[in-house]
Amino acid sequence: MTDAPITPPTTPRAASIPPVVPPGRLAALAQPSYDLPCGLRLRPWEAYDAPALVAAYADPDIRHWNRPDPLTEDRAVTRIARWRERWHAERSAVWALAPADGGCAVGLIGLADLDLPGGSGEFMYWLLPAGRGAGATTEGLTVLTEWTFTELGLHRLRITHSTANPASCQVALKSGYPLEGTMRGALLHADGWHDEHLHARLSTD
Repeated sequence: MTDAPITPPTTPRAASIPPVVPPGRLAALAQPSYDLPCGLRLRPWEAYDAPALVAAYADPDIRHWNRPDPLTEDRAVTRIARWRERWHAERSAVWALAPADGGCAVGLIGLADLDLPGGSGEFMYWLLPAGRGAGATTEGLTVLTEWTFTELGLHRLRITHSTANPASCQVALKSGYPLEGTMRGALLHADGWHDEHLHARLSTD
């Protein structure tokens, strides 16, 4: 008599996890604009903002913390057009901070590293000297955080910055992003490897 073949136990098939944000939701939304209490306006970038982008990428502080490559004005126009394309491709969302009564941008708030199926993204920001000191970044982040949770539907948003950049840390904390921890040697700057703070918020906070 031969032994009967051993049949391995069956494992229940894992249920498919639906995307947190379904494909097409970001592309279907119009990019919103907001007037802020500080007198600046959050709006999409326009081609006429190119000189501001060139100036920002040459600013010593912005270059140190954000590490952008220098731009010509023509390349800045191309980059602004690409930001619009990336919205429709659901890869990022980038806003200008500009005077509410018109004029070129003085700052930027961007939502990048988007994982729509996983429900997460990361905010980054900078201001030219003309926009600093009025709380514009904090006000802008507060408004865009609400939009990102309620309109786009992400679950988790994060902000990372060098531990040597206390101004960025204060913006994150004032915008409601508590410190979760420190990532050691996380980003290479011109002066070497920097530890980075990780701040995050959940839609349920």
